[in-house]
Amino acid sequence: MSHAPTAALHDPRQARPGRTDPGVSARVRRVLDLPEPVERSAGRAVAHRALERLGGPVGLLVAAAPTVAFVAADAAAGLGAALVALALAAVLGCAVRLARREPPGAAVAGVLVAALCAGVAVLAGEARAFFLPTTLLPVAFIVAYAVSLLARRPLMGVVVNPLVGGPRAWREHRDLRRAYTASTLIVLALASANLLVRVVSYLEGQLAVLAGLQVGVPVLFATHFALTVVVARRVVRRSTTGSPTTPLPAHA
Repeated sequence: MSHAPTAALHDPRQARPGRTDPGVSARVRRVLDLPEPVERSAGRAVAHRALERLGGPVGLLVAAAPTVAFVAADAAAGLGAALVALALAAVLGCAVRLARREPPGAAVAGVLVAALCAGVAVLAGEARAFFLPTTLLPVAFIVAYAVSLLARRPLMGVVVNPLVGGPRAWREHRDLRRAYTASTLIVLALASANLLVRVVSYLEGQLAVLAGLQVGVPVLFATHFALTVVVARRVVRRSTTGSPTTPLPAHA
């Protein structure tokens, strides 16, 4: 005799605390003429995951505040005022992060990065030098992505696979390896474009563009990372629910 009905009655998904009976909910919606609930789309899930990775709206604002304060103060009153505004914004951002119980290391790192950029600007005697460290930083990522692809160990697979519960031998699964390779190629292209635009903007002294990149690029990369997690999780789920990913030949 099948026990499916009994299992359905005891399915924990049907008895979550605080969950209203579907029948009652449907009747209430009909009486109040409310629309049917819609599950969060994949796009919204990716956006939500990316925002979480950046610390939510508050975390995003805290990360952007020092750069915005520096550029605005420099445009209004010069480098000296920009350094003061930067210091105030960085210290305030650190305090906000600690108040939100974020890891102290992350809070202090924000201050150290701001101090490093400010030090370079002081040594160079010009505001645009504030962006020099972050202009050159993409070079390291480009090298890392390229080397991982040449070694046939795409970096996005190394980072993402443990997070999605993928098999340790993910390189032997064609679907997973293709997904991680494609993701690494995409992020390599993004990093290369980011470097190119930063260098051109730096040489032309376009501080507003550099500030926009410094604020917006982390959002772009966080979105890419979140999308990779979603795609990889689906591939892993298929491999564990009766539709396994195709293993690679032994000689591959």
